[in-house]
Amino acid sequence: MISKFTALSAFVGFMFFSAPVAAQDHGHEDAHYEDAHQNDAHSNGANTVESHSSEDHHDTHDTHSEGHGHADFVPASDTEGRKAVVKETVKHHLADSYDFHIVGPVGFPLPVILIDNGLKIFSSAKFHHGESVATVDGEHYKIHHSKIYKTDAEGTMLLDEAGNHIKPLDFSITKNVFMIMFMAVFMFFLFRGVANTYKKSLVPSKAGRFLEPLIVLIRDEIAIPNIGEKHYKRYMSFLLTIFFFIWFLNLAGMTPLGVNVTGNIAVTVSLALMTFFITQFSGKKDYWMHIFWMPGVPVLLRPVLAVIELIGLVVKPFSLTIRLYANMLAGHVVIMSILGLIYIFASYTAAVPFTGLTLFLYVLELLVAALQAYIFTMLASLYFGAAVEEHDHH
Repeated sequence: MISKFTALSAFVGFMFFSAPVAAQDHGHEDAHYEDAHQNDAHSNGANTVESHSSEDHHDTHDTHSEGHGHADFVPASDTEGRKAVVKETVKHHLADSYDFHIVGPVGFPLPVILIDNGLKIFSSAKFHHGESVATVDGEHYKIHHSKIYKTDAEGTMLLDEAGNHIKPLDFSITKNVFMIMFMAVFMFFLFRGVANTYKKSLVPSKAGRFLEPLIVLIRDEIAIPNIGEKHYKRYMSFLLTIFFFIWFLNLAGMTPLGVNVTGNIAVTVSLALMTFFITQFSGKKDYWMHIFWMPGVPVLLRPVLAVIELIGLVVKPFSLTIRLYANMLAGHVVIMSILGLIYIFASYTAAVPFTGLTLFLYVLELLVAALQAYIFTMLASLYFGAAVEEHDHH
């Protein structure tokens, strides 16, 4: 019977080594496809018509590429063309979308929720991966650059009185939102199951054997030292949630599913703002006094220090936002760009070293995924500790 570790190793190996093999298949078949293309061009005398048709549907193909990251065949000799394909693929991987694309034609649509002359709820399948105009209750919409715009029946975007494209209020369940909801449900049942095991025995079992040391680590190495034994229990729920939520989403982003939740600045802003507001609402008298009227310093310096402290209030959530967003986004871009080099060069000479470098960076990124969750949790606990700290003034 195959062990779980063996199966996992096989999956990881397949995921990475399938990329250079696919690139080599493209390289080996270049001559065949080029000959077939030339034969087709000579066998029918509609080259000009075909060219004009291609130009007429250029926007449609662009929209299709935005929706799925697919591209027409590009021969190995066309380096610039292959660079464009890699760029579009990376862009597609990082972008949010209105359907959940898994691999190839496999995927499923997500609900689109718009407010435009009333509430409109429909499936993103109406867009046909961005190729078609969706008609709902007599109104027409299409996806352009990953956003939904109002159009006429032919797909021409409508303008308001100021000359701007009309965008309805969009509350759709996009790919990132779906992953956030999925992760919330997954974490609920995971930790609920772990908690139930302790009703039978204090000895952890199943997932608890892996999760309990992490929970104890956050409590003993992060919460208690930074917040203090008197107040740390108030914040443990948030600290545990934020740590595992970020970590699990970071790990999900390392899969081939094209999930990039923590690489989306809107998500990291939301996490940082939650931390910011909890800190401010937890602030005691000493906390606010050290911001607006610093004790123990000359009176003339206190207004200057107050300005500096107020700037610090804004900088803290900003640093939380950018640190998580930039690190995860950069990791995705670097790994996919190196994999893209295998496709661009279409050579075993390039595939071997680039695959090895990708594997090394992938392992490093797994470390970064956990490290970023740890750092975010650590900084949050520091901010909470500063808010509830009690000072002795002499």
